[in-house]
Amino acid sequence: MDVAPVQEPHAVVSVIDTREAYLAAVEAIAAGHGPIAIDAERASGFRYSQRAYLIQIFRRGSGVFLFDPPAIGDFSDLNALISDEEWVLHAASQDLACLREVGLDPERIFDTELGARLAGLPRVGLGTVVEELLGIHLAKEHSAADWSTRPLPQSWLVYAALDVELLPDLRDAVGALLTEAGKADIAEQEFSEVLHREAKPPKTDAWRKLSGLHTVRGARNLAVARSLWQARDDYAQEIDTAPGRLVPDSSLVAAAKAMPDSKHALAGMRDFTGRASRSELNRWWAAIEAGMSTDDLPALRGPGDAMPPPRAWSDRNPAADKRLKAARAAITDLSTELTIPLENLLTPELLRRLAWSPPSDLDVDSIRSALTELGARPWQVDATSQVIHDAFVDASQIEEEPGEPVS
Repeated sequence: MDVAPVQEPHAVVSVIDTREAYLAAVEAIAAGHGPIAIDAERASGFRYSQRAYLIQIFRRGSGVFLFDPPAIGDFSDLNALISDEEWVLHAASQDLACLREVGLDPERIFDTELGARLAGLPRVGLGTVVEELLGIHLAKEHSAADWSTRPLPQSWLVYAALDVELLPDLRDAVGALLTEAGKADIAEQEFSEVLHREAKPPKTDAWRKLSGLHTVRGARNLAVARSLWQARDDYAQEIDTAPGRLVPDSSLVAAAKAMPDSKHALAGMRDFTGRASRSELNRWWAAIEAGMSTDDLPALRGPGDAMPPPRAWSDRNPAADKRLKAARAAITDLSTELTIPLENLLTPELLRRLAWSPPSDLDVDSIRSALTELGARPWQVDATSQVIHDAFVDASQIEEEPGEPVS
């Protein structure tokens, strides 16, 4: 069995953490040629913020540069020199926000992860795609590291450098696959959508995302859960620590269910754990008291969507249920035919909304207009509108099955 070669030992990598070194790097990157390969490392799971703690840039003719964003601060002068070049990222949607936070904002991108999906590769993690298309085994042992650590270990820096050094070659390989499959225009539309996608507004009732909250009964108990969640979130933001590292969701839910009648009782709960569960006991007890006394009791259920979950459609809206099942089957077949993942061909949410509230005039043009209004890209509209129309028409012609005779 052929084994992909492992990368050769890497030269020592240093971090750019002074303004003088940063400006020298800006000049070197500007003097290079070809696309800008870029990646960012955050400290998800360790820190509250999603800021970048390391930014890696590679450009042919320039080399690789690793920047310390907290030390550098603003990258706008680098951005001014490279923003109109193509930037290559892997899973761009994960990094664009933290890059923009420091002034790095591209005008066009090539997303090797998304491109690999559209090309039909079954697995699209960076290491897997690099091995598949470039024949190089890329170790990924530091992907979940705490990148806010200072100083960063040399092995981590080498890992970070390799993430971008291979991106230009990977971009060429993925681009060739897309061109060969006739999907280059599709990919360009998808890359543009990622680049210009509006940030999601803050979630309403974010506390309802507490894992295990469904086991909490009663509005007063929910009020305590909400108060505890808010106290934890405020403190986590204050000290820039991931909330779950202070007190896990399971502990907040346990306290909301138990409703301890004193701070001492809270301290005695065996399932109220976490590194800040006792050191910040006054904070958590104050939150419980606030939840117990508030007049602003939450609804037993969160604000719902006008559209119920599909499992309820057969009772709530049988016609929509038939449309959704027929269209979903047809789109699944089309996904296989085009070798494009279902969620990229047309998001399930968009298809559900169209099936729930279809155009009054059920023709292909009205389906096209509805898809466009819901946010589908032109290639998605072209690929799916006829298929959805035909499925909806077929669904409307299905007669109800006669009931079983009563014995």
